[in-house]
Order: sequence, then structure tokens, then C-alpha cells
Amino acid sequence: MRFSVLASGSGGNACYVETPSTGVVIDAGLSSRELIRRLRIIGVDSSRVNALVITHEHLDHIKGAGPLARRLDIPVFINGATLKRGWRALGNLSRPIPLHTGQAITIGDLILETFTKCHDAADPMGVVISANGNRLGLVTDLGRSSPVVEDRIRGCRGLILEFNHDEKMLEQGPYPLALKRRIKGPDGHLSNRQAGRLLKSVAHEKLAWVVLAHLSEANNLPDKALKEAEKALNESGRGETKILVSTQDEPLPLVDC
Repeated sequence: MRFSVLASGSGGNACYVETPSTGVVIDAGLSSRELIRRLRIIGVDSSRVNALVITHEHLDHIKGAGPLARRLDIPVFINGATLKRGWRALGNLSRPIPLHTGQAITIGDLILETFTKCHDAADPMGVVISANGNRLGLVTDLGRSSPVVEDRIRGCRGLILEFNHDEKMLEQGPYPLALKRRIKGPDGHLSNRQAGRLLKSVAHEKLAWVVLAHLSEANNLPDKALKEAEKALNESGRGETKILVSTQDEPLPLVDC
């Protein structure tokens, strides 16, 4: 199994996961044209994409979902509340496949386990993707950790984890007070410190990769997020785990998981 974060941040989010026979895009917050361009950058032809999975209805996760699904004629796995809340942006989906949060779905030889998370959306989902015994956890857009989140992502070989903001930068930054409260609230986004605590709680000897995701361009710096992640891994005795920082503007290269 290989994966790439195609884009991550408030301007648009998307991930790609593949095996030799199956390719899945998770979220599509960029235009379909840009998503296909970024797939091409990492050496993936869009014809390899078999399905699209949507985690929640915020525009930075579904902006290009409808156009991409129609262009590639692929099914869209989405829960009912997300579909209902996001239908205007999604448009007509010729092949929607409803699911319930907590349900496991099979796409080719990939198994996707879904679970609930704390975010201010209709029915937001985290996802663990597995193939051949290897597991990849995807948890961004998370206001706070929970026993469910920690239980689901514990044991993953790879983690894509939100490190959204530095608390001081957010407090002293340009955002309106109401938006600051939303971001740091229990249904907002994880700070670097919160994400570090979550990472420390689930780190284990087989954790090979951690991708720091959804970094705020206004309220965070890659070095600050990286420092907190390194601290968490070192304190848990997992300093050998490799760390990547995803960006808004360029996809990460494919990583073996």
C-alpha cells in the first residue's frame, strides 16, 4: 500500500491511497483538474482511481468531489448527513454509495474502517485504510481527541494527523475572535500541542510514518509543528519514526506503508 497527501490546509484537502490493483481518493477539496494534475505529478494516471470517499461536507474537502466523480465516472462513498448538508456543492452524483459512520467498506483490496470524530460538521468521519495487514490512519479536522479516535488509530503503520495551529500564533493572529474560538474549541482543530499528545498516546514500535497535516498558513509554522511531533515521538521512544509535513501547494511523493 502506498499513499500521498495531495493537498492539506484550509484551501483544499485530498489524499490518495493505492495498492497495485486499487486506487482511492479521500476528500476532494481542489478542482478536479487540479486533483488530476497532482495525481500526475506523483506518477498516477487518473484512470487508476476506483472510488472517492468523503469525510465531511466542508468546502475544503468537497469542492472538486462532484466534478471529479462525474469526470472519472467513479462511485462516491459518503454518509447520509454529509450528502444532505453538502449536496449544493456536490451537485448530481450518478453513483453515490451511502454508508454509516462506524461502518467498514471494501474497495478492491482496500478495507476502509470509518469512525466518528469531533468536528463542527454534520457527521464527520475519520478513516483507517488497510491492505495486507498494513494500516494507515487519516485524522484531520479534529477538535479534540477521544477514546474512539485513539482506539482506531492505535497500531497504524502510517498516520496522517492534524497539526493545525500554534496556540500563541492563533491567539495573537489576525483572525476574528469568533473564528479563533471556533478553531480552538472542542469541535474545531487540533493545536500542535494537542496533536503531539495524541501522537504520543498512540505511537508504537511499528509506526513508520507520520504526516503532519492541515497546518494553518496564518497560525502555524512547519518548524513549530515538526518540533512538537519530534518531541512526542522521542518521549515515547519512537524517534526513528519518519515525519513528513504536508503542504497546500504541492503533493507529497508516494510513500510505502
